[in-house]
Amino acid sequence: MFRDHPQSPIEATDREGFEGPATFPYDSSLRLIVRLDPVSPEQMTVATGADGDLSMHSFARTNGLVASLGGELTLYWIDGYGGGVFLPFVDATSGTETYGGGRYLLDTIKGADLGVARRDGTLVLDFNFSYFPSCAYSSRYVCPLAPQGNRLTGAVTAGERHPISK
Repeated sequence: MFRDHPQSPIEATDREGFEGPATFPYDSSLRLIVRLDPVSPEQMTVATGADGDLSMHSFARTNGLVASLGGELTLYWIDGYGGGVFLPFVDATSGTETYGGGRYLLDTIKGADLGVARRDGTLVLDFNFSYFPSCAYSSRYVCPLAPQGNRLTGAVTAGERHPISK
């Protein structure tokens, strides 16, 4: 479906040979449980080309990633469009093993939802499900990328990656 759907970001000329996204092997150590600390909402608007502007605001910051990934991440709520939680990030693999603009972990508009926060205020972040934004595949798309505060110094060797040459 990713290759053949009419709204696929895979260019028509590349679809026949496209075998699906390349991924790192599953790594259970990159399925992490974090606390969500509330933050003062900061509004952000991102131009997304022909689709117009995307407005979102921060609502929480992770607490529990520093030791394993070298930083914490801010979660955003997308205003308008379909609403939903959005979590983009950049890490030490960005630009080499993965897309330079970063990857998405949560984007509930697109159905990338790993569940809701637990009653104890924690959330499972499974980086094995991180994926490239559409703009990684086609210049037809302009994607919101990870803001400065969502840059991890550690390498997230999980989820989608560039294909390995054969």
